[in-house]
Amino acid sequence: MLKSINPYSSKQIYEVEELNKSEIEKAIKNADDRYHIWRETPISERKKLMKAAAAELRKNSKEYATTITAEMGKPITQSLAEVEKCALVCEFYAENAEAQLANKLIETEAHESYVSYEPIGVVLAVMPWNYPFWQVFRFAAPALMAGNVGVLKHASNVMQCANNIEQVFKRAGFAEGCFTNLPIKSGQIADIIKNKYIKAVTLTGSETAGKAVAAAAGAEIKKSVLELGGNNALVVFNDCNLEQTVKTCVQARFQNTGQSCIAGKRLLLHASIEKVFIEKFVAAVSNLKVGNPMESDTFISTMARVDLAEELEKQLDQSLKQGAKILVGGKRDGAFFEPTVLGNVTKDMCVFTEETFGPVIGITIFESDEEAIALVNQSKFGLGVSIFTEDLAKAKRLVSKFEDGAVFVNELVKSDPRLPFGGTKTSGYGRELSIDGIQEFVNKKTVYINKF
Repeated sequence: MLKSINPYSSKQIYEVEELNKSEIEKAIKNADDRYHIWRETPISERKKLMKAAAAELRKNSKEYATTITAEMGKPITQSLAEVEKCALVCEFYAENAEAQLANKLIETEAHESYVSYEPIGVVLAVMPWNYPFWQVFRFAAPALMAGNVGVLKHASNVMQCANNIEQVFKRAGFAEGCFTNLPIKSGQIADIIKNKYIKAVTLTGSETAGKAVAAAAGAEIKKSVLELGGNNALVVFNDCNLEQTVKTCVQARFQNTGQSCIAGKRLLLHASIEKVFIEKFVAAVSNLKVGNPMESDTFISTMARVDLAEELEKQLDQSLKQGAKILVGGKRDGAFFEPTVLGNVTKDMCVFTEETFGPVIGITIFESDEEAIALVNQSKFGLGVSIFTEDLAKAKRLVSKFEDGAVFVNELVKSDPRLPFGGTKTSGYGRELSIDGIQEFVNKKTVYINKF
């Protein structure tokens, strides 16, 4: 039995029986049967259904957001924003998929030559708990619009969210088998990847999970896309807009209680503004509203599980032993962890080298542009970096120096349906969203036509 526990109240709120092997195989076979019908469905019909999914998300947004908050503790206003973002990605692909999948004409000696983009079949999605709706929809919307079908293995602590996502597609009018939730544990994933009807897999999760899925997919010569951890830096230069930068950095680190792969986890600060910036930053963090995630004015609440908070506490304690200093916060109570800022953080400390998946951020001082770049690139991760400066010409010169998959200037790193999203190094490979996302799981077929 898979159970979800409300991390704020510690009460069980949902349970579902795990599928057995024969039930899993039947569900995947049903998905493959549907795929052969769905791939022939006119894109105009897919568009209509995807718009209906967006409408369903908005119609019952409170229901879906409440489930998110109950299962993993996200403050309710942020859960509502997550549901709305899912509606937007559905609308984006409904409106743009036809053009994104149009044949690409290429001039050769042939009478006609082009690349066509055709669906490949059943795609397995292995998704995390921290954005339990968004992570799924940013895969599902392009995959379904491309003519594929999806099966979902969601995180065990958000099983009600997983069920609700399946219901969104059913309520929107998608036929049985277009999108299927599989209530299973992680131990089943390798066998599912081996299933002959599964043609590809996408995972958002930890480095460990990514390695396991990539290995399983590689053994079967099946396509995989991995969006893994991140240790994003917030690089603050001395010519930044101080007030706006403080505000953005607080949002970048502490939204979703710091539980985001793209959160700004390392604050790199130019020495000349160290004192004034830290004073304003610590004050802003101290003023964040902490409380019940169901209350609309709460910004920080419980973490998703007690063990996650305990792991973060270990990283904090190790860094304190290495010489870091607590500027605010630092205490844990069950799954709740105070918003915490650390000073005196150096590049060899735990909170600098490891991903901290919760409301803790360390401040590291740099003296020059070259030192800042080196500190950013030292990380084994390469998901994204934010730089803050009023000199946009300088910002553009620095962009190519960073090894990450994204560089955001005077803004937090975020995913946008219009832009490709993905990382480098141990942050994974492949891209989601934009035209790149919809073309990840298609057969890019070369067509060459001559006439005699």
